[in-house]
Amino acid sequence: MIRSVLIALHLLLAPATGFAQEKTPLTAETMWQLKRLSAPSVSPDGRHTALAVSTADPAKDTMSSRLWLIDNRSGAARAITAEGVNSSNPQFSPDGSWLLFESKREGDDLAQLYLLPLAGGEAQRLTNVPTGVAGAKWFPDARQVAFLSRVWTDLEGWGAQAARLKERKESRTSGRSWDRAPLRHWDRWLDDREVHLYRIAVEGGEPQAITFGRGVALPPQDPGAGSYDIAPDGREVALTVDTDASGVRPNPDIVLLSLDSGETFNITPNNPAPDYAPRYSPDGRSLAYSARAIPGFYADRAVLTLFDRESGVARRLTDAWDRSIDSPLWTPDSRSLIVAVDDAGTSRLYRIGAANGRHEAITRRTSFGSPALARDGRVLVALNESFVLPPTLVRVDPRSGRHVQLSRFNDEILAGVALGRYESVTYAGANGAPVQMWVVYPPDFDPAQRYPLYLLLHGGPHNGITDAWAWRWNAQVFAGWGYVTGWHNFHGSSGFGQAFTDSITADWATLPYQDTIKAAEWFASKPFVDAERMGAGGGSYGGYLASLVLGREHPFKTLVAHAAVYNHYTQYGADFGASKRRHGDFWEQPEQFRATSPHYAAGNFDTPTLVVHGELDYRVPVNHGIELFNTLQNRGVRSRFVYYPDENHWILKPNNSLHWYREKQAWLAEFLGGQAP
Repeated sequence: MIRSVLIALHLLLAPATGFAQEKTPLTAETMWQLKRLSAPSVSPDGRHTALAVSTADPAKDTMSSRLWLIDNRSGAARAITAEGVNSSNPQFSPDGSWLLFESKREGDDLAQLYLLPLAGGEAQRLTNVPTGVAGAKWFPDARQVAFLSRVWTDLEGWGAQAARLKERKESRTSGRSWDRAPLRHWDRWLDDREVHLYRIAVEGGEPQAITFGRGVALPPQDPGAGSYDIAPDGREVALTVDTDASGVRPNPDIVLLSLDSGETFNITPNNPAPDYAPRYSPDGRSLAYSARAIPGFYADRAVLTLFDRESGVARRLTDAWDRSIDSPLWTPDSRSLIVAVDDAGTSRLYRIGAANGRHEAITRRTSFGSPALARDGRVLVALNESFVLPPTLVRVDPRSGRHVQLSRFNDEILAGVALGRYESVTYAGANGAPVQMWVVYPPDFDPAQRYPLYLLLHGGPHNGITDAWAWRWNAQVFAGWGYVTGWHNFHGSSGFGQAFTDSITADWATLPYQDTIKAAEWFASKPFVDAERMGAGGGSYGGYLASLVLGREHPFKTLVAHAAVYNHYTQYGADFGASKRRHGDFWEQPEQFRATSPHYAAGNFDTPTLVVHGELDYRVPVNHGIELFNTLQNRGVRSRFVYYPDENHWILKPNNSLHWYREKQAWLAEFLGGQAP
């Protein structure tokens, strides 16, 4: 039976003018006026929250982030860093006297650390590291700060690092050599440097190496504050370290490093799959981390594991819970952990008992993420969002889940925006299995009318769509163009149990394709959808699915393929190279590659298709988009190729994003009859 759960809209406060404001549908231009909030940090006494707020400047085609301090009782907010200067990752010192943050100032190409005295005064620069800093954290004594930096291990001293950077920058030789994979990651080439951990005193001075020369380094791809943690007594650090020597079969392990002796100890040597995100308990007795069981599979269920530091025994805490646990937050009494969980189309805050692994939902509807907790555990803040609410800072009752809005950065703009209602439905997908889907209606929706459909195909393929705000593919913008917009969590999506996620591991094509056709049939059966005006589109894996549908029977009048995996053979060596063998080796399983690679069905291509790709996309290289477009052209199929030489897997620059939305709007209007730009 089809189940439908109507989601209540958030009440958007009208501006305090006393006059009614005419509302208009959300446009891409209006969306880019909204401010974007980053993960919050709570002061030890729970009175304030610090967070970075990003603002777009279309005239300069840039984004800049500014730090704000918000009162956790009144919501009063004040800026604490200058406008137009990028500042991020604010962290209160354990004694509450300083705010540490990262910033690019004084002509820096790379971020440095700054300290802002909370008693009053200007921010003071703490580091002058030529290779830049990232992932900063306080030591428990508030007298030192740890940070990460990418350095050459054959050089001693920061002067030598600076000299090589200058030499590389000024060299007339552009050639580089590699003897092992990986070569690149998302949108950048990985050079011959390693990521190492350092510390520096609050009084300043020369940063001191923690991991450099110890035989361990952090993974080069996405290092950050979540890659390590510092023990409560400040005498040990826990690190995520890739112990694979080949470079093509990553095996992140948790390694402990004594700051007294410099000795290291791998606590997860017997697990060939990823162990990551270490977190010490406040009492110092336990170390929490996430553990997967399948090597190379990023969507394998992550089990929250506790390592007893005295006995050396690890205990899988959430083994019986069919959900993934990442980056938990300890409560001050070390008796439980709070975590945001991807749970059946919603990101919910959960409390997990450290003794028994019992889990209890704190929040229910809409999505919550980036939780932060005060020292006494009484003040919990998080970012709340939904299809009608961009990320907004809220204070959450840790017991009841009731929340109060704290930040008001976007209230005035949203008060003038007409947002469409949305709901969650469940339909019978492949093999009759239940599939959850989000439906977003146009703001002026009239059930007596018939609307065109735009069905969105999400990426991943294991990144389930939750009740959250999207900046790059915003369903409210599409609904504002006059489309009923659907977003289904087809087989393979996260948040619906590991069996559902694993169901497409050996075959990307069959079940998601069937789920997509079944979703289209569900919409076609509704009196408010014009079955002759249905389109579909997606990016990354969603682009792959669009390309797959293109060569098979389907009801869509047009398709959009953004950053599409079109040819499995050429995708095989992309990005991480051999470490991303989701389909096995093509020389050993040729029939599997042939059955699931969209390019083999090119003889059936006859649907008008918009193809989009960025030159700097190393996850799905640009040749895929060019191959798809040229094939469509050779077959005489109406097609258009939109190319961005300065974008990667996503379209991130303000003006390029606006161009992307205009191109899509015009294309959909041509074939589906929605609103033209």
